[in-house]
Order: sequence, then structure tokens, then C-alpha cells
Amino acid sequence: MDVRALARDEIELVWTIDRREVIDGIYRVQGGELVLEAAHFDMGGWPPGEAEKYTPLLRACYDRDGVFTGAFDGPTLAGVSVLDTVWRGPERNLLQLEFLHVGHPYRGQGLGRQLFAHAQAAARERGARGLYISATPSTHTVGFYHGLGCRLIAEPDPELFALEPEDIHLVCPL
Repeated sequence: MDVRALARDEIELVWTIDRREVIDGIYRVQGGELVLEAAHFDMGGWPPGEAEKYTPLLRACYDRDGVFTGAFDGPTLAGVSVLDTVWRGPERNLLQLEFLHVGHPYRGQGLGRQLFAHAQAAARERGARGLYISATPSTHTVGFYHGLGCRLIAEPDPELFALEPEDIHLVCPL
């Protein structure tokens, strides 16, 4: 696996990552606590319109010196992490893990942890006190972040919460 900086002209490769996942539970935040609810979704891939909506946002992040790390298996983008440079959190001392995806065939091999560690190192280099994560509420995703030491943030970033109120908003201290 070749883990390296992603070039701006490689951003659209993100949409070639095999996002398949069966989700059997989702979390909601109620009274400041995570509550697990039964659910069943078969995510066959990226939702329609996802690439069109998020590619310009990823390019803008890249242009403001966001940190894009790609893991390549030959020509295949197996996973990616993106650290944004906009300060978040009530004390404006957190940087957002904007994006972290690992392709279905590559999950469970430590690649997500490796990409997360790259984002942590880049955030530390920029003086951040932690990572801000707006995570999809699936049991797998929330469990992954909890396993890395991430916890619910007491005060979600208002801008990010307004964009994704169903997400689970987490912080990972550095």
C-alpha cells in the first residue's frame, strides 16, 4: 500500500472508493448521550449526487491547504483522509477531519487507523488541540471513532451541526 499526499487532480478518485456497507444500527444523541436504534440500510455505494455536491467542497478545502492523504493499492484509491484547516469548536482550537473513507475490500486491516493517524499528526503540526469529527451515525463508524478515543463533543460546532444534524459530532483530543 502506497500512502501519500493526494494531488488536487486526484480528488475525484474519492468517488471510486468502494463504499459498500450494510448498516444494522444507527446512533442518535438524546440528552447528551448516544442511543442506539435498530436500522437496516444496504449502502451499495455513494448516494446519487454526492460527487457533484462534495467535489467542489473538497477542492475548496484543498485550496486552503487542507491535508489530503491517499492510500493506493496500485492504481486503486483504497482509502483517503482529509483534514480541513478551518478552526472549529467552542475555543476554535480543533481542526475537522473532513473526510475519512476506506474501501470495502480494505476494511479491517488497519488502514483507517493509519489514515486517521496521518490526520492527527497534521493537526498537531498546525497547533490543534484536537480533531473535530462529524461522523455518519452508523454503528460501525461511531464504533471506529470511539475505538480511537473520540467522544461526543459537549458543544457541537453550530455551522457543522446545521449542515449535518443527524451526524454524531465527536472530538478526539490530541
